[in-house]
Amino acid sequence: MGKIFTRFGDGTPTEMDERELMEDLQAGTADAADRGGIPPLGDDDLKFLAGVFSAPQSFVSVEAGREVVLTYDAGTLKIRRVGVNVDRIQALQIYEKIMGADTMELCHVDYSYKPLKPIVTMEQPILEQALLSTHIPLFYGAMPNLGLYSQPDGPHPNPAELLPSGKIREARESLEKTVEDAVQDIVYAGSAMIESGADGINLDSVGAAGDADFLAALLATEKLKQKYPDICIEIGMAGEFVLGMHGALEYRGIRLAGLYPHDQVKVAEMAGSTIFGPVVNTNTTESTPWNLARAVTYIRACGEASNIPIHPNMGMGVGAVPVNDHPPIDTVSRASAAMTTLCRLDGL
Repeated sequence: MGKIFTRFGDGTPTEMDERELMEDLQAGTADAADRGGIPPLGDDDLKFLAGVFSAPQSFVSVEAGREVVLTYDAGTLKIRRVGVNVDRIQALQIYEKIMGADTMELCHVDYSYKPLKPIVTMEQPILEQALLSTHIPLFYGAMPNLGLYSQPDGPHPNPAELLPSGKIREARESLEKTVEDAVQDIVYAGSAMIESGADGINLDSVGAAGDADFLAALLATEKLKQKYPDICIEIGMAGEFVLGMHGALEYRGIRLAGLYPHDQVKVAEMAGSTIFGPVVNTNTTESTPWNLARAVTYIRACGEASNIPIHPNMGMGVGAVPVNDHPPIDTVSRASAAMTTLCRLDGL
């Protein structure tokens, strides 16, 4: 067999032979197994992945009957990013009626709960109109984004400035206060959108600001589920590893810093999350085979540990998809087909 076409994690095209392909697959799964303390992929799995990358087609898919539900975060914003200049309700209709989306999400361009709070009464009628114009389940989503609660954007001292100065106690106290504020905003805005008919609430890019960010999402989920026991809440992560910006925060006795997807899903389930979106970050300097073997290793362990549906994030920069605003379909389709075939998941 000749050279096999593939890409690097930034989307740059490259070629490799069968030996190089297998070496990268083995190295990728070994990296995930070592970091996460989880089993690596077996020989049959690696051979399957090698076949996925060796397939000559530009687009590959799964066997008939193996399809999964597709969920979308911030789709009403992303469609404008590619030059389709429509309003948000029209974007939802395009995703549903033309692209065949299974679910969709309405969101605001300020994709965080803090700036959403003061304009939530203007978002409610838009959601109500969108629900009347579509049939598929419609989420409302935004990010906890604890960075917005620190100075200069928020009221609390900035931990990123305190930590380098050795003010660890002060930084931790600031993070704890931002958690309190973020939980209040998420519950307030989430409740308003649920009262307006949202089929679910999405907490997106959770953990982007570290363990405090994750804790805020968990506590807000807990409170929303207490108010609305039947509502669907999706927690979608920002990274495969929870950064310990605080380092000592716990949820129900479990330290959040350092958790990988197979442990993250357990605390998300405790909080009442209905769907969990695990993330595996793409390394731009490694090949797609390396990244995909690594991602499948993490997500398989997550699926085996989970008692709730998981929808792995498969987009620009996560799930072995290149870090690119317009990910190439050859890579996206291979990553999605492999993830769906080899892992226990319920959607993407």
